[in-house]
Amino acid sequence: MDTGVVIAIVVGALIVLALLWFLGRAGRERKLDKRRGEAHEIRREAEVGRAQADKTRAEADAQAAEARRQDALARERSATADEQHRAARERHIEAAEKDPDADPDEAAAEFDQRHAETAGATETDTTGTNTTGTTGDDRSVEHYERTADSDGEQERRFERDSEGDVVRDETYEQPPRNS
Repeated sequence: MDTGVVIAIVVGALIVLALLWFLGRAGRERKLDKRRGEAHEIRREAEVGRAQADKTRAEADAQAAEARRQDALARERSATADEQHRAARERHIEAAEKDPDADPDEAAAEFDQRHAETAGATETDTTGTNTTGTTGDDRSVEHYERTADSDGEQERRFERDSEGDVVRDETYEQPPRNS
């Protein structure tokens, strides 16, 4: 074999090796670019999901804040109504104390009875249980309890339908007053 042929074979082999190396590298780069593109798409989807989660959390926080505001407003109105009720009761008792023909204890009891009737907008039947909806066989029964002790005042109202199922149950609590 001639030296020129050997050199040509070696150069040809080197060219083939360089071509294989270059094609392998190009294939690897295409594979890496494809994986980079997939990773970018996953990151974009994750970012959209995070933005949606942030929006949902902000909406939930806003709803919770509104609920807290409404609860505080309801408690404030309840406290105001209780204070107005107490003031009116005291004025009735004060008027009875000044009236020589009235008994303050009877005035207080009468006021409490009238308040219990108007607060529940109910009628009292012969058993002492408050009832509403007294037409026909459809009678619902409303129960009212009010307790006061050193822990505060508690008022509970619950209503049963004609079948005896509880359809409404509400409890209101007032913290103890510090005198």
